[in-house]
Amino acid sequence: MSGALEGRVAIVTGAGRGIGRQHALLFAAEGAKVVVNDLGTSPHGEGSDPAVAQRVVEEIRAAGGEAVVNTDDVADAEGAARLVETALSEFGDLHVLVNNAGILRDRMLVNMVDADWDAVLRTHLTGHFLPTRAAAQHWRAKSKAGEPTEASVVCTTSVSGLFGMVGQTNYGPAKSGIATFAMIAADELARYGVRVNAIAPAAATRLIQPPVDGKLPMEAPPLPDDGSFVAYDPGHVSPFVGYLATKDCPITGRVFYVQGGGVHLFQPWAVVDAITKPDERWTIAELEKEAAHFATVEFELNRPYWG
Repeated sequence: MSGALEGRVAIVTGAGRGIGRQHALLFAAEGAKVVVNDLGTSPHGEGSDPAVAQRVVEEIRAAGGEAVVNTDDVADAEGAARLVETALSEFGDLHVLVNNAGILRDRMLVNMVDADWDAVLRTHLTGHFLPTRAAAQHWRAKSKAGEPTEASVVCTTSVSGLFGMVGQTNYGPAKSGIATFAMIAADELARYGVRVNAIAPAAATRLIQPPVDGKLPMEAPPLPDDGSFVAYDPGHVSPFVGYLATKDCPITGRVFYVQGGGVHLFQPWAVVDAITKPDERWTIAELEKEAAHFATVEFELNRPYWG
């Protein structure tokens, strides 16, 4: 794939650590000019550290690539607008948006406080909507001016949202919303030459590590340095994201699970059983007899993920 993204300008949110950092490094290695966005917060979304994004930019530049820092809050409308403007002012255009920024505040439903719900929904769902809207407005203007866009948006969902996980009644709905957002945005933005897809990645990052003394770690666990293939290396996720970002990739409106050497295509919600009474309203008594079997219908979740 050497040079597969040559001439492309890309924004990667949450690019300071983990999977986002790997996206940024690969994009730059493949010739893209990269806006590295990261607030540098804790895994819970607290605090900030601009050095987190700066380190990735320095790493890219040291390898001969082109990158700039952006530390705007992607869940803030003005911040999202500035993020897109950074790409336009620094590199003259924008072709790719990778929405990757995220936090965790896991808690059982009965113990979840409003702030944990609001922060997770805001970071993930609003943090996808606002940058995508800002980028789409730029691409719409280009399209109406008769300029080719050939743009790509890659959203980041999760198996927590697609299958559900205990303790994540905030994170899961945000992530399932992102998958739906990507499919609808793909339909809406196709007229402007924009493709939109979503990935559910599985990799060893600081967000999936077990808490120590009630706190999530600040950094990802170390990977072996002997060159062996480790399925949960976050770098394995990035090549497929890079492919989705290429100029001629034909894929749009799809959701994938990506882990190790596997890329799995999800099927959206599907009806697996039904009862019908054409042109008649059901009574509760009838439903007690006819609908109770729904409780025992078996269907395959087909969970390809680890955990």
